Amino acid sequence: MNLDLDFIRSQYPVFQNPDTARWAMFENAGGSYVPKQVIDRLHDFFRYTKVQPYGLFDSSVVAGEAMDAGYRAMAGLLNCDPDELTLGPSTTMNFYVLAQAIRPLLEPGDEIVVTNQDHEANIGCWRRLEAFGAVIKEWRIDPQSGELDIEDLKKLVTEKTALVCLSLCSNIVGTMNDYAAICEIAHAVDALAIGDGVSFAPHRVLDVNSSGLDIYCFSTYKTFGTHIGVMWGRPEVLDQLEPQGHFFNRDLPHYKFNPAGPLHAEIAALAGIEEYIEAVYHHHFEQSHYDFHTHACKVFDLFAEYETVQANRVLEAIKAIPGARIIGQDTAEMGSRAATISMTLDGVDCSDAVKYLVGKQIALRNGHFYALRCLEGLGIEDTNEGIIRISLVHYNNETDVDRLVAGLEDL
Repeated sequence: MNLDLDFIRSQYPVFQNPDTARWAMFENAGGSYVPKQVIDRLHDFFRYTKVQPYGLFDSSVVAGEAMDAGYRAMAGLLNCDPDELTLGPSTTMNFYVLAQAIRPLLEPGDEIVVTNQDHEANIGCWRRLEAFGAVIKEWRIDPQSGELDIEDLKKLVTEKTALVCLSLCSNIVGTMNDYAAICEIAHAVDALAIGDGVSFAPHRVLDVNSSGLDIYCFSTYKTFGTHIGVMWGRPEVLDQLEPQGHFFNRDLPHYKFNPAGPLHAEIAALAGIEEYIEAVYHHHFEQSHYDFHTHACKVFDLFAEYETVQANRVLEAIKAIPGARIIGQDTAEMGSRAATISMTLDGVDCSDAVKYLVGKQIALRNGHFYALRCLEGLGIEDTNEGIIRISLVHYNNETDVDRLVAGLEDL
């Protein structure tokens, strides 16, 4: 079955506006466009129910119900219970709070494995625990490919390992890491497996209960929603952690790891993600007796199939450029590589190449994208120039990719 791009793009107001529709958007890993279902819910919340939720008066009751729908949508997506979720202001903040919640459980000498491939959100918060006696071990990438070798992880993990912190998909390298195998290695020594899914979630749906992970975080502003960080944890793990909210909220699931309290409107709007995915499902499939998680899996399979084809077109265009270096795998396969592609060019500043492509109304950027340690591990000396990153998602149509390929050929 082919993904109907005309239907997909009809769901996004940005493509109906001539001023914004003229851009071929390939900076999606920095933040995705938002479908009308999310926008409508955000608009309605601010227009009609911008009050403290969960009160007894009408608008407060409706506000609470709207937020509950947002929690249920994210829980349905991940196939978990809403009480297992914390919806904070960002994934970076959720990781920081999580590290503080885990800190009292650690003994001096306990080991924490981090990579130099991840976004800094899943590195820096753990490295700060060195000041409290934790021992940090770095699982390092191959300096040429940017890949992680699971055999290297096996050598790092010991009986003292308490945490293994991993990325399901690098926002630079684009590789889908074998999170199930990594979790198995962690659990063999009774360590917790903590996964960053920010660059994974725009392309694939995770069943958290069968993933092997103990904690999973991702950002909804990169998955077609509002600016929210989603943190899921296994109940038996969350019960061990020190609550970080107000002391009188320590037993409230949505508040105990959210010191600032929930963002009402932004959470309510997340129910629009479910509406959008369901609209795509019912447009493409006849059967509708499955639950939302199953619908989402089928929809994202369609997304991934389409993205893989387009990613290979982009990769082939880059390989044709003399002096081009592709970070990670130079061929896309479903389940192996996301459509997030990073590159450098010999003798050309990344910023100059980006300016040239932006001049052709191709939206992308260069830099380190908060994965500075990854760039250093790849031997990229000027981390401010960094790499050129091309990130496409399911709403990039073939015309967008045609323009990008032509721009790369001109380079």
